[in-house]
Amino acid sequence: MLESLTDFPMTVNADLHYSLSYLDWVSDASISIIRSQQGKFHKCVILDLDNTLWGGIIGDDGIEGIQVGSLGIGKAFTRFQRWLKELVNRGIILAVCSKNDEDIAKMAFLHHPEMVLRLEDISVFMANWDSKADNIARIQQVLNIGFDAMVFLDDNPAERDIVRKHLPDVTVPELPEDPALYLPFMIAANLFETPSYSGTDHERTRQYQEESKRQQLAQSVTNMDDFLESLQMVAKISCFRQQEVERISQLTLRSNQFNLRTVRYSVAEVKQLIQDEGYETFSVELKDTYGNYGLISLVIIQLLGNGEASIDTWIMSCRVLKRTVEELLLNQVVERLRSRGISTLHGEYLPTAKNKLVKDLLPKLGFQASGENHYRLDISTHRFLQSKISIHGEDDQ
Repeated sequence: MLESLTDFPMTVNADLHYSLSYLDWVSDASISIIRSQQGKFHKCVILDLDNTLWGGIIGDDGIEGIQVGSLGIGKAFTRFQRWLKELVNRGIILAVCSKNDEDIAKMAFLHHPEMVLRLEDISVFMANWDSKADNIARIQQVLNIGFDAMVFLDDNPAERDIVRKHLPDVTVPELPEDPALYLPFMIAANLFETPSYSGTDHERTRQYQEESKRQQLAQSVTNMDDFLESLQMVAKISCFRQQEVERISQLTLRSNQFNLRTVRYSVAEVKQLIQDEGYETFSVELKDTYGNYGLISLVIIQLLGNGEASIDTWIMSCRVLKRTVEELLLNQVVERLRSRGISTLHGEYLPTAKNKLVKDLLPKLGFQASGENHYRLDISTHRFLQSKISIHGEDDQ
């Protein structure tokens, strides 16, 4: 390692204390960190199974014949799975996309004693005989993240090329032919740099598994109101609290689609907001009959004086789109601002390549245009909007 860090002749002749290859590595790592802080990072790994997650073909070899564990090439797949498990613990989503019968594909996860990954580690499991590009599109619909946040790993060059052709935004690494090189190759690629980590990140897999069940229910009903009623959603709306500053910062760093102005906040900056009397803050936790979504939305309001305020930040997880969270939250914002004597709330949409989703958010909620991408809401005449979510309670501490 010392030899790769230091070029001794260059140290002597040019006072260059680090090798050029090491400086390249530092530069790449620094760029990855900066990109992650701008919300540009990968959130999901989509995995083929046969000869990618284990050696052999489970449909032909059975679970007794696949290679994973402590012997031979099985060690390479075990180490690779351990690395993937570490990604899960950091909040990276794992999904399966395999040409296989689902029951057969799941056998290794359920019954092989040396599998590191289990079904509870997989957020979305797609095993059928459809095109992998089509299945990845279905996974994207469940996860509601951009294709550019996805990485697809498959040992088959033909499958990789098909996905590259049909889903060009998905990152498709050219895995080495030798499985023993999978792990060092992926570590060197450094595709999963994340801007922050919180103790709730490990819950993300469970939350997406619950969302998959919700989507199955949504497909079985014909009336959206009936679907929303059946979820029995309950929200808790509060001011920002010290115990959730890491998650709040994460939302500002991770969220790109439902993000009105795309302002990023560090943990330190969130802590400052909590203390700043010139701002009103709102965070939303949501749960329903399937489970707890956790903290899924936040609004930051800047108080301008003279009875006016403006929306600094409005972010929501795409997992709760069309659940009437926006209507509920605006009602609560208006109620609190009224109590503070605020008569006008200003809003702005700052376009980015990814947030077209919220281009019409403000006018849909009753704001009037006041300029290009600028809006205003007369709080005194605003009528409360209908929502299918009940409120557990508001905590102003």
